[in-house]
Amino acid sequence: MKATLYTLIALIAFAANSLFCRMALAQGYIDPWNFTIIRLLSGAACLGIIMGVYSYNLKRKGAFNREILNDRGSWRSSISLFVYALCFSIAYVELDTGTGALILFSAVQLTMIGWGIYQKEQLSTLQWAAFIVALGGFVYLMLPSAAVPSVLGASLMALSGVAWGIYSIRGKVCVSPLRTTGFNFVRSLVAVPILLLVGMSYIKTVSIEGILLACASGAIASGIGYSIWYVAMPLLKSTQAAVVQLCVPVLAAIAGVLFLSEQLTLEFIIASSLILGAVLVFILNKHKAQ
Repeated sequence: MKATLYTLIALIAFAANSLFCRMALAQGYIDPWNFTIIRLLSGAACLGIIMGVYSYNLKRKGAFNREILNDRGSWRSSISLFVYALCFSIAYVELDTGTGALILFSAVQLTMIGWGIYQKEQLSTLQWAAFIVALGGFVYLMLPSAAVPSVLGASLMALSGVAWGIYSIRGKVCVSPLRTTGFNFVRSLVAVPILLLVGMSYIKTVSIEGILLACASGAIASGIGYSIWYVAMPLLKSTQAAVVQLCVPVLAAIAGVLFLSEQLTLEFIIASSLILGAVLVFILNKHKAQ
């Protein structure tokens, strides 16, 4: 029950990230530049507090070793985090909640699978077939259609997914993922002055609703969401942790329908079935082989 509860909350938080961003931008409450600034600032602040409590508890238990102490993220990972957050925000000016989440998730998964192939990871015939089907579904999703009205928006979201995929690959060697993510959020704040140069021209359009949604995206959906996910992961089998993430685009699409009256197009249903089904087969086959 504990694992189920934590996992469910984390998945809802991940889907909420897409909803909060799309809601803020679609309603014109804020621009993507200032949304990204506030998201990074609130995420860094929230993770900083959580990281402080986490470190205090480790020290009190005598489990705070030098290896954890030296795990402070990296500039390369923080750059990936920044690219992910900025492209994510700009893309959601044009994309529906579910479509954006599906493109993001697909790009993340394909990036990680592609990295495994580059590293000469041995794939079975079924895995190759699943990878090709997922790739074909992704190409179909990216084609201009009722589901993807903006090629630029779709491309930026795909770039956001690639950046998050790179961030995830680099994070596999972390001793403390929560601590690493917290430090990477803090490092990403170096780019805030650059965002301000553009964001200042939109400052008059920023409303209190936009600020609150950006804070919710950064502090709740990102900061607390990531923290709960890192608590849930040790309670799940590796296969379970990989498979349950397939729910995120579906949850985001449902949230878009409920809260923003978005429509589920036939193109979205076909693409999501192809991509999510193929990735599911790939993951299950991979762990079966191992």
